[in-house]
Amino acid sequence: MRTAAARPARMLRTAPLLGPAFVAAIAYVDPGNFATNFAAGSEYGYLLLWVIVAANITAMLIQSLSAKLGLATGRNLPEVCRDTFPRRVNIGLWVQAEFVAIATDLAEVIGGAVALYLLFGLPLPIGGLVTGVVAFGLLALQERGHRPFERAVAGLFAVIVVGFVVTLLRVPVEVGPLAAGLVPAFAGSESLLLATGILGATVMPHVIYLHSALTSRRDPRHTAKLRHRLLRAHRRGVLVAMGLAGVVNAAMLVVAAALFHGSSIPDTDTLEGVHAGLARALDAPAATMFALALLASGFASSGVGTYAGQVVMQGFVQRRIPLLARRALTLAPALVVLSLGVDPTAALVFSQVVLAFGIPFALVPLVLLTRRRGLMGELVNRRLTTAVASLAAAVIIALNAVLLWHTFA
Repeated sequence: MRTAAARPARMLRTAPLLGPAFVAAIAYVDPGNFATNFAAGSEYGYLLLWVIVAANITAMLIQSLSAKLGLATGRNLPEVCRDTFPRRVNIGLWVQAEFVAIATDLAEVIGGAVALYLLFGLPLPIGGLVTGVVAFGLLALQERGHRPFERAVAGLFAVIVVGFVVTLLRVPVEVGPLAAGLVPAFAGSESLLLATGILGATVMPHVIYLHSALTSRRDPRHTAKLRHRLLRAHRRGVLVAMGLAGVVNAAMLVVAAALFHGSSIPDTDTLEGVHAGLARALDAPAATMFALALLASGFASSGVGTYAGQVVMQGFVQRRIPLLARRALTLAPALVVLSLGVDPTAALVFSQVVLAFGIPFALVPLVLLTRRRGLMGELVNRRLTTAVASLAAAVIIALNAVLLWHTFA
């Protein structure tokens, strides 16, 4: 009876610690995921479902390591890198991280702009500007403490989850092909490009930096017992939040495969085409639900991306710029792309490939640092954890190398 009675109390104590995981998880269901997952399902059916599953499992491991680093050291990953690695290495890491931030914002702002166009007919450049302003408003909530910001992001995350779960329940899914999609396979270099895009959209470099900042200074950790208890709570948060993100990503691909693969519905490898295709294959409410989920994704992930950019700059070079200036710097490239009339979905997929190339520069330092007992103390990685994380990094680097070879050779 004591155990049963203690369980609700333990859940109440854990609930506030779920915030960092849900802030991180919003980056795993950003507009780039919409573009790559729907494109993969429309073009290849269930073939690349295994990529989503593998990427999501990898994301759980990576975000757990990032949360643990912040918890063990009281500093975020860029700060620990700055104190550990040579200056030239840190400058290089910072420069590539800024390019990652631009690619991240490109996807998020474009996604929000497309959603506003689909819902209200706003021109894409104006929709991009609105997305940037809303993201800035979300970040302003941080002045009132971390919880208002985390709750707002979690609310937008819930909109995305509900939207796709409801749509998935209305779709006729073929169990046999779906099960076959869990077996690793490719169908040419184009499917490899999409797989790399899915990986880049799922394992996000900027949120690897951010998660350590979200756990570094918020919880008391003056005893080993407290640190282990907090680590378990943050791991549960990662499991729940990333698990829901994985369900959403898989639902996107499954819906696209079930409704669009091999059908006569045109342009279902674009966001606009998916919106029109859902209205045609299901009904107008399904299309509206898709657009609302895309809008929530664009708004929330853009705010999270700007927050991560602040963490990166402050950590690597100990510089902070006004939030409005930071927002303007990362927003400008996206507005230029939208103004030039570049295909939004193509730009989204390209941005996710760029992000995939940025993953090793965040992941390798994370693995190297969390295996150091002098830095991590009793929260140091086990040998098996380090081995699995190293294998994940090696696979990601190899996949990127194969993609380069296919692209240029």
